[in-house]
Amino acid sequence: MRFTTVAPALIMTAGLLAGCTQGPMTAGRTADAAPQTQMTAEQVTAATAITRAPAPRPAARASAAQLDTTTPEQRAAAAKPAETAETRLGSTIASLGDPSEGGFWIKTPLVKERGIGRIVDPTTGKSAKVDLIPLDGPASGGSQVSLPALQLLGVSLTDLPTLEVYRS
Repeated sequence: MRFTTVAPALIMTAGLLAGCTQGPMTAGRTADAAPQTQMTAEQVTAATAITRAPAPRPAARASAAQLDTTTPEQRAAAAKPAETAETRLGSTIASLGDPSEGGFWIKTPLVKERGIGRIVDPTTGKSAKVDLIPLDGPASGGSQVSLPALQLLGVSLTDLPTLEVYRS
């Protein structure tokens, strides 16, 4: 695959280098020398040096486990049932928020000011205590959920679950 990319450039460069190393040209040939048919090692090195591309950098990919910086104690606290009265704010379609932002949170248009609450996956009944963070948009708009919160709910990071949102 790489050979097909390099070969035409190498052949063209070799032809140019071969022409440069000969004496005065007369109708495409030198007056006193036969055409050069082999390149020296130095010519090959020079010709391929300009056609070699640097190796691509490996993609900087991190797994969900590497991005989740919460401690076991934080996960246990987020999984505890609510101890105070809660107000149901509504349902929202959730997607994964910025995975580099740690903690348990939901950015949702269902709230107008920051607070503490809980999100519930009605299909499994699992819940997580989260920080409620306002998100611009209509109340029917979607929400963004932190990576640790989605993992605590057992939701696939590529799913778009409907979650119930409660304020404590």
